[in-house]
Amino acid sequence: MTNELWTLPATRMRDLLDSGEASSRELVDSCLARIEAVNPRLNALVEVRPDEARAAAEAADSARAAGEAHGCLHGIPVATKINTEQRGYATTQGVVAWAEAVAEEDAPVIASLRNAGALLVGRTNAPAFAFRWFSNNDLHGRTLNPWDAGRTPGGSSGGSSAAVASGMLPLGHGNDIGGSVRYPAYATGTVGLRPTPGLVSGGTAAGDPPETLSVQTMAVHGPHARTVGDVRLGLHGMSGRDPRDPWQVAGNPTPAPSPNARRVGLLRDPGVVTPSPSVDAALTQAGRDLEAAGYEVEEVELPLFAEAYRIWYLLVLREFLTIMPLVREVGDEAMQRAALFYQEGSAEWWGTEPTLHDYIAGYARRGQLMRKLSTVLEEYPTLLTPVSADEVMLQDADIQSAEGMRRCMDIQWPMMSLPLLGVPGLAVPTGVVGGLPTGVQLIGRRFDDERLLDVGEVIERARGSFTPIDPT
Repeated sequence: MTNELWTLPATRMRDLLDSGEASSRELVDSCLARIEAVNPRLNALVEVRPDEARAAAEAADSARAAGEAHGCLHGIPVATKINTEQRGYATTQGVVAWAEAVAEEDAPVIASLRNAGALLVGRTNAPAFAFRWFSNNDLHGRTLNPWDAGRTPGGSSGGSSAAVASGMLPLGHGNDIGGSVRYPAYATGTVGLRPTPGLVSGGTAAGDPPETLSVQTMAVHGPHARTVGDVRLGLHGMSGRDPRDPWQVAGNPTPAPSPNARRVGLLRDPGVVTPSPSVDAALTQAGRDLEAAGYEVEEVELPLFAEAYRIWYLLVLREFLTIMPLVREVGDEAMQRAALFYQEGSAEWWGTEPTLHDYIAGYARRGQLMRKLSTVLEEYPTLLTPVSADEVMLQDADIQSAEGMRRCMDIQWPMMSLPLLGVPGLAVPTGVVGGLPTGVQLIGRRFDDERLLDVGEVIERARGSFTPIDPT
């Protein structure tokens, strides 16, 4: 049985730990064996310390035996991302110059995972500066998609999604300001949640260097897993309160139940790009699955998502320009090329040099769009949208040309609009077409994340799970 433990979801692992049928040491040994077998082919984990992981597992087992088990993730193996500080590990961000930037303390979300009892087994790859939908860099190399090495595993949390999809670990940690949890989940046939901002503690360990306003208000940490139930468990493990995050919301902010809870708005395209046939079919099927479960699904037109997608590029890229000297100094060629094409792609809307007035007006308009969406979500508490409007992208599709980047930007409108609008989003797999996973995105009201997961489980029960898989 020990050899097969890596195949189990985290919720089942927890049951086995609680019943005494398995130990944390056995779970870790099984995951380490799987890592040894498949990680050399995928390069999803860039740092693993087996002896440290086994020692932590034995300590977790001893605590359990003494009746001192604590936290919902006690003794369960979890992966963490290289752009988030973890005590004793380098926060490399995939940058060669930061290979030795060892953190002295945990970032708030890592502290929450540790307090929940998680065993932090490996560090997952990401693009330099975590600013692409592809996960390769000059320091750690390229992460491959276990479904198809020629396709991206997503980014920036592609190492996390590839590790989870291939069975190395049941849970992975990611972060998302422009799809970096949801798109990797879509690309690898896993489940990924972008929580409501303020639900999971954010920020860095020391608060230095200072974060931009978009990072403070749009970036979130979220879990990858192979089932919705495991994502729920991961969310609970990440949600510890931390005073270092001034944006985290205290108490229980869950909204009151909606009288329209069974209504779902199906949004195929807000006026950006027509979804591909496989994406369109996934949306139709997910809608039918929800209808079969008693939901009322209606097609909706919401051009506010198109506007939100464009404003994201005004605000986030304008702030990203402040670190461009650093990107040019230490960033790899792919990141520099992507940054250039991002700017060229958005110049059609905002010009090559957006003004301070544009920037201020953009934030003002953001508030108006958030208000509009809140009103829509009172009528349709769940929205069903694409994760991406096309099949999983070929590796490095964003840096081949300015035109190619613009195509990537357009198909990723669901990724950029949500951070600007401040609502939670859940990527759920729906099947496999042409050897590649398909999926849909569910959007809910602010802080209604638990109910959003409930809706996701409806689709999961109808469609099933598609991982873990052996790399092709």
